[in-house]
Amino acid sequence: MSAGGGAIGLLAGGMLTEWLDWRWVLFVNVPIGVLIAVLAPMYINESERHSGRFDIAGAVTSTAGMASLVYGFIRAAEEGWRDTLTIGSFGAAAVLLLAFVLIESRAREPITPLRMFADRNRSGTYVIMLCLAAAMFGMFFYIVLFVQNVLGYSPIQAGLAFLPVTVVIALGAGVSQRFLPVLGPKPFMLVGSALAAVGLAWQALISSDSSYVGGVLGPMLIFGFGMGLNFVTLTLTAVSGVAQHEAGAASGLLNATQQVGGSIGLAILTTVFGTASREEGEKQVQDFLANGSPAQKAEFATTHQLPAPWGHEVLAQGISAAFVPAAAMAVLALATAWLVIRVRKSDLEALSGSAGPGLG
Repeated sequence: MSAGGGAIGLLAGGMLTEWLDWRWVLFVNVPIGVLIAVLAPMYINESERHSGRFDIAGAVTSTAGMASLVYGFIRAAEEGWRDTLTIGSFGAAAVLLLAFVLIESRAREPITPLRMFADRNRSGTYVIMLCLAAAMFGMFFYIVLFVQNVLGYSPIQAGLAFLPVTVVIALGAGVSQRFLPVLGPKPFMLVGSALAAVGLAWQALISSDSSYVGGVLGPMLIFGFGMGLNFVTLTLTAVSGVAQHEAGAASGLLNATQQVGGSIGLAILTTVFGTASREEGEKQVQDFLANGSPAQKAEFATTHQLPAPWGHEVLAQGISAAFVPAAAMAVLALATAWLVIRVRKSDLEALSGSAGPGLG
């Protein structure tokens, strides 16, 4: 369903952007949300209610801490690592996240039960999802920039360019769903993370002369299949062996690590992209001033934007540099799967028992 939604979203987003306005990409969620809110009570049974208290302090400190951390990376990309606000953001993030851990360790009903991290398989699963999501969010963002600004694709064409990725993600999820009860989660985590690392390392070789097939499609297919192998595997491993009343917390933490990983990963990649782009931009400006035509120089004096091919070279170099830490994140996921994940026979039985008809 995620792969199908991704395919529809890419196409719909391209059509809305090209035919109407990019703001419609955000506004279209309003009627969709209203429709779901109306239909949900008709088709989804209400679960049993339990008494409890909201962990307001944990929610505030975790949200503010992650926001400060992400902003610190974004600020560093714009103003540098010695900027006062950059340093202050990282300092605030450290204080807030430390406060969050202390609050959760003492809260009667914490929003993030720290005991969830006691199991090494579950903790490893969260780390793997964090790393892969960090790489994935950044990959999609920068490849969209490349296909539109370097290859010259329209928004609709860019959406179509990503369709094959959703297909291989679905294929990978189907393979893991079929063989997970037999082989267990670790092989899929290892192979999936390794494929993701290979795809991202390939994308780190991207240049202004790269074609769609050789520079974009090939590595994306490898990466997508690896992610497909991991999605089902990580979800089931995160909730296996968890008490029924804590299954929501375990799966919620997995979703949280995916979103947090995406935010932090994109911020880190943006920092690397900004640094590499500035350095390459200085070189390309000098070359442009020496070899550009008078008409191009006159336009540059007005817009302050390098024309092609100089501008394309700057963008491609920045994207290439950004994929280096993305590949490193996938390697970290691979190392975690190799060193941390330990699957026993009881784990396999738990997975088979919780898999349902589709995985039995």
